[in-house]
Amino acid sequence: MQAHRHLVPPLAAKGHLVLDERELREWGRELGRASLPPLLITLTGELGAGKTTLARAICEGYGVEEPVTSPTYALVHQYSAPLSTVYHVDLYRLDDPSQLTNIGWDDLLSEHALVIVEWPERAGARIPEDHVPIDIDYAVGEPDRRLLLAG
Repeated sequence: MQAHRHLVPPLAAKGHLVLDERELREWGRELGRASLPPLLITLTGELGAGKTTLARAICEGYGVEEPVTSPTYALVHQYSAPLSTVYHVDLYRLDDPSQLTNIGWDDLLSEHALVIVEWPERAGARIPEDHVPIDIDYAVGEPDRRLLLAG
């Protein structure tokens, strides 16, 4: 995969951004519009932090027209977009990185595709170094806003 520049938005104080859900979706759509395959984006955060909301927005910006849903039980959802296939992967249910083989992990990463992975920490060392990491956390004292760290 090719190297990508850091995606810290302009005016982001100290390398992070605090966003409400509408702003998070818009930032995700902008990231999707700017993305070129092959690209691996990882989304890290607690349950309910907004990983799937952000993945859905990235897909919208990238040109996916069908509804994007959480792949928690299927583990991998595949979508069509003008530039390439999109794989939305949720590793929450994996117990060990060795289970990645069962979902065709190496094949997904070798395709000319946009791959969005929720719960990447479950993949351990099998996450390639060349990826765009995004961390989403709850903003302290602001329950309706999220802290976003990208790149």
